Amino acid sequence: MSSRLLPLLLLLSAWAAAATTTGGGGRDLSAYEALFDAWCAEQGRAYATPEERAARLAVFADNAAFLVEHNAGATANAANSSAPSYTLALNAFADLTHDEFRAARLGRLAVGPLRTGAPYRGLEDGGVGALPDAVDWRQKDAVTKVKDQGSCGACWSFSATGAIEGINKIKTGSLISLSEQELIDCDRSYNQGCSGGLMDYAFKFVIKNGGIDTEEDYPFRQTDGTCNKNKLKRHVVTIDGYTDVPSNNEELLLKAVAQQPVSVGICGSARAFQLYSQGIFDGPCPTSLDHAVLIVGYGSEGGKDYWIVKNSWGERWGMKGYMHMHRNTGNSNGICGINQMPSFPTKTSPNPPPSPGPGPTKCSALTYCPAGSTCCCSWRVLGFCLSWSCCELDNAICCKDNRYCCPHDYPICDTGRGQCLKGNGNFSIIEEIGRKKSFSKVPSWSGLLELMDQ
Repeated sequence: MSSRLLPLLLLLSAWAAAATTTGGGGRDLSAYEALFDAWCAEQGRAYATPEERAARLAVFADNAAFLVEHNAGATANAANSSAPSYTLALNAFADLTHDEFRAARLGRLAVGPLRTGAPYRGLEDGGVGALPDAVDWRQKDAVTKVKDQGSCGACWSFSATGAIEGINKIKTGSLISLSEQELIDCDRSYNQGCSGGLMDYAFKFVIKNGGIDTEEDYPFRQTDGTCNKNKLKRHVVTIDGYTDVPSNNEELLLKAVAQQPVSVGICGSARAFQLYSQGIFDGPCPTSLDHAVLIVGYGSEGGKDYWIVKNSWGERWGMKGYMHMHRNTGNSNGICGINQMPSFPTKTSPNPPPSPGPGPTKCSALTYCPAGSTCCCSWRVLGFCLSWSCCELDNAICCKDNRYCCPHDYPICDTGRGQCLKGNGNFSIIEEIGRKKSFSKVPSWSGLLELMDQ
């Protein structure tokens, strides 16, 4: 939370108990107006109608009241070991109800036969007493920047790529951001894209595929998509196997994290999770797993042990996208079930040499378009294409008028206004994107002979 909001929040804390009950939710919403306006300005939030703004103000006020009560308890009872050791803030999710937040950011984690990795025997070469007191893989440049899954429930893919990015850096010295979208689009044996999945299945997919592409080449689109078969063949980073840490064995999990970043499932359904700001999160929270994150280290503060957890909700949540979660709680499940389902990829083989640059795109037996473009049929008779044109965009959508094409992430053609439109995750509601114009296709015949002669 910025320093601009702190004075307003402190003022609200002082007189929240005296607020009258004239607004929605049983509280005086006028007491929260100034704070809400400051928050909207900070977050760049605007609402389409006065009614929507009023509804969001009521939600915001409820979250602010919850925050004030929690933070007051954490501060007043700081000496009490049972008091919360973390604070909340009015972050980017403060205008969402908890049910809305859970629907957008959480979901079903596992969707098939669980735990398919090799067994872990991490203590055979020494016990945890030989481990360092603290580990932070960020300091060893083995962790990419915090990413944001948006409203796509593919947390499993972010946890999996994070673990692969980590072991690749440790084994090769190269930190490469990898493609969650490739896993979302192409890994469909058990995983279900934005509807849920599991890290073990993602590791298995990468092994079977012979590697995974980069984030830069196959970027995240916050929605399910069609597998790009060309990019599926770009095996930039490989792994050789994956290992399951035994469930509810924190000693072995600590050993694994000392070796590399580890994927884990947690329960993110506690209301405090939504507004977490800083400190060591110690619940309360259930242990039914509905979210995937990455443990990138561990440490201790004020006599309390914690895990360093990388989330996929962007840098405006938590400590710039990270959370400290209580370790050594005495509960075998771990805080929010973090000890229940850890796993990590293994790597012994080097990555393959860089793939050769893409060649011309083949439209038919005799027709090609330049590399990185898309073939679109410009003249079709009885189901057969007799003439082709070339769209400058890779993996584009060809419009039905045979004259225009649209980017794959703006897949709905509005040829009348010369625009490409973007749908929601199910493409059931069309959102107009005025700045994203459609792209006119270039006839392929002028460059066809040159491409074929190369």
